[in-house]
Amino acid sequence: MKERDLFSHQADKERRHAPLADRMRPQSLAEFVGQEQILGAGRLLQQAIEADVLPSAILWGPPGCGKTALASVIAASTGAVYIPFSAVLGGLKEIREIMRAAETRRNAHRERTILFIDEIHRLNKVQQDGLLPHVERGTVTLIGATTENPSFEVNAALLSRCKVFVLKTLTDDQLQVIIEKALADPERGLGALKLSIDDDAGQDLCRAAQGDARRALNTLEASAAYLASAKEYVGKKCITREIVREAAQHRTLLYDRAGEEHYNVISAFIKSLRGSDPDAAIYWMTRMLEAGEDPRFILRRLIIFASEDVGNADPQALQLATAALAAHEMVGLPESALCLSQTVSYLACAPKSNSALTAYARARKDVRGRGALPVPMHLRNAPTGLMRKLGYGREYRYPHDFEGRYLKERYLPDELSDRRYYTPAASGYEKTIAERLAAWREELPKDEEPET
Repeated sequence: MKERDLFSHQADKERRHAPLADRMRPQSLAEFVGQEQILGAGRLLQQAIEADVLPSAILWGPPGCGKTALASVIAASTGAVYIPFSAVLGGLKEIREIMRAAETRRNAHRERTILFIDEIHRLNKVQQDGLLPHVERGTVTLIGATTENPSFEVNAALLSRCKVFVLKTLTDDQLQVIIEKALADPERGLGALKLSIDDDAGQDLCRAAQGDARRALNTLEASAAYLASAKEYVGKKCITREIVREAAQHRTLLYDRAGEEHYNVISAFIKSLRGSDPDAAIYWMTRMLEAGEDPRFILRRLIIFASEDVGNADPQALQLATAALAAHEMVGLPESALCLSQTVSYLACAPKSNSALTAYARARKDVRGRGALPVPMHLRNAPTGLMRKLGYGREYRYPHDFEGRYLKERYLPDELSDRRYYTPAASGYEKTIAERLAAWREELPKDEEPET
C-alpha cells in the first residue's frame, strides 16, 4: 500500500486519460459484476479477499470476463504490497528483482507481497521455474491470470501450489449493468457527458461484445466519441443502434486482435507455407510476433501443418516442429523467434503431401457411417482357452516369419476389405513409400486387388 501511495497523484492523473475499460475497473467487491460462482457470499475467494488472506491462485477465463478487474479489487483491498507484472513485457531478470525486494520486505519489515502476473501462460518454462521456490517459501502470494487452460500452460509443480478459479463469460444482462455504470459514473465513466443509450443499441452492443466487458466498454467509448464528432449528431445525447454499429465496426478493425484481421493473417501464413513460399511465410510469422501473438499459438499451427500438409513426404518435419516448441519453452522470446524462423523456412521448403489428412478423413467417414464393425477372428486377442476355442486368433500369421517380413493378409473388417484410405503422394519420401506399397500390392491376385 505504501508504494502505491507515493505515486497516487500521478496515478490519478494517468487514470483520467486511460481508456474507459481501465477507468471503470471495480475498486471493491461491491462494484464487481458477475462471477458469483467464485465471488458469491460465503465463497472461498470472496472470503479470502475480505479477510486479506489470499492463497496463491490462477484466474482462468476468456478475455474480458474480469480477471484483471478482480486483480484491481485485490489491489484495493489488500494490506500487502501489490506488484503487477506483465508476462509479455517482463522477463526472468525482472522476476528475480521482484523476488529480492519481496524477501527484503518480508524479512526486514514483515510485509507481505502479492505478485499479479497478467497472461501468466506467456511465461516460458524457465521463468515459471524461477517463480516456484518463492511461491513455495511464501516470499510472494502469486495471482496469475490466463485465457489458456492452466493444465497445459502452467508447470505442474507451480500449478499444484495454486488454487485455480474459473471465470465465466459475462452474460448480456451483466454487460448491460457494466454499461449503465459507465454511463452514470461522473468521475471514472461518461456521466459528465449526460449520455443515454436506447434499448436496441444496448442489446446490439452487448451482442457485439460476446461476453467481453472490455470490448463492450471500448465500443461504448467509441460510440460516445462518434456521437460527439459526427456532424449529423450535433447536440444529440442518445446513443442509437446506428452509432453502436459504426463504432463497433471501427473498434474491430483497429483494435481487436482476435477479430477478422487476426484470422486473415494466420490464414495467409498457413497458405504461404502450403504454397512453398518461405519469404511470405516468414513475413506473416513476423507480423504475428510483432503484434504480440503468443508464439505457442504459431507453434501449434506448425505442428498441425507438419502432419497435415507435409506428412510422410518429409517425416522430419513433425520432429522439427515439436522440437521448435521445446526450444521456445526452454529459451523464450526473443531468442526463440530464430527457432520459429528456422522451422517456418524448413516447412515451407519441404515436399508436400496431405495424405495423412485424406486417409484420416476417409477412415472417419466409414467409422461414423458403419459403426463399430467386428474385428476379424484371426486378428482378435486370445488370452484364454475359451477364446481360443471360439476361434479367436486362429490362422493369424506372423509377418516376421515370412520372406521380406510381409505376406498377403486381410486386416480390415470384412465389410471394408475393398477400402484404401492411404494414398501416398509422388513427392519426397512418400514416393519411396508409394513404391513399396505398390510392390506389396502386386502380390495380390488380380481378382483380389482392392478398389481405391
